[in-house]
Amino acid sequence: MSPLVTIVIPVYRVEQFIERCLQSVVTQTYKNIECILVNDVTPDSSMEIAERFIQKNPDFNFIVFNQPTNQGLSMARNAGMDLAKGKYIYFLDSDDEITDYAIEHLVELAEKTNAEMVLGQSVCINEEEGWRRNYFPIESKKDILQGSKEIVWNFVKGQYPVMACDKLVRMDFLMKNKLYFVKDLFSQDVLWSFQSMLKFEKIAFLREDTYLYYFHGASIIHNRGEKHFGNWITIASYMDKAYREEKDFYKKKLILEYLVDFKATTLQMNWKAQQNEELWKRSYKAYNQLSGLSLSNYFSSAYSTKLKKQDLFYRLPLFVGYKFFRWRFDR
Repeated sequence: MSPLVTIVIPVYRVEQFIERCLQSVVTQTYKNIECILVNDVTPDSSMEIAERFIQKNPDFNFIVFNQPTNQGLSMARNAGMDLAKGKYIYFLDSDDEITDYAIEHLVELAEKTNAEMVLGQSVCINEEEGWRRNYFPIESKKDILQGSKEIVWNFVKGQYPVMACDKLVRMDFLMKNKLYFVKDLFSQDVLWSFQSMLKFEKIAFLREDTYLYYFHGASIIHNRGEKHFGNWITIASYMDKAYREEKDFYKKKLILEYLVDFKATTLQMNWKAQQNEELWKRSYKAYNQLSGLSLSNYFSSAYSTKLKKQDLFYRLPLFVGYKFFRWRFDR
């Protein structure tokens, strides 16, 4: 018998997109699906549109859950996880859609490989500018990654995307490892994927387009405020904790590599988005309290020259670090 799949869709301010999203769910070639819509107290007509759509599709297994208060994307996904009855769970953002064969082909691969997670390819679409691209490619040369060390290496080296959507994950794996999303985080996908990666023993890739990710003015990726950069500090702190607790030397090295790169990348993103000196310096000081390369690491061939530079550039005294950063950024 085909295993049940739970699709979780958080709903908040998506009245322009929700019907398109739900249509892509009901047209799935795979039929054993329950779809949980988590209403995060959306103030627009998103839920009214969704309710009308559900009424027009009475044979489809829709479940609506109303959050008591607006709690954000992380908690909406967590609510969906707690309600899920499927063997597998799949997160779908309410302004995106999936190809009609997505769930069928992902389930086939999951059942065939017994992987804890399988993921397909995402197509990024900007309707306003009229383009389609793959911004989140699967770079791994292998179709199956097995063993914790291989999976950690591939994650750290950017061989598969960090977004939580377009990943079919076994519910027993998530529950066993208590892999919930952290409340109020802007980049919760990064942390959730990081924490999941540390627990995986087997994942598989489907080399087919399964997810349609829409870029538009309301996309979260385009709306970064001050609180979101504070969240990056929180995420880096979780990574630092994982680094300190890791016992395996090989994985510990890779986690540190990822942490150093994360700090450097987000400081650059911080400045590009806000160009706020006070905010940048606050992040810089916070990052300097976290783990970095040791003196012996700088003389080790285990770490690349690029990583050593990243670590050094962002560990200078603040007054020097800021001036040096601005010089490098503005030239």
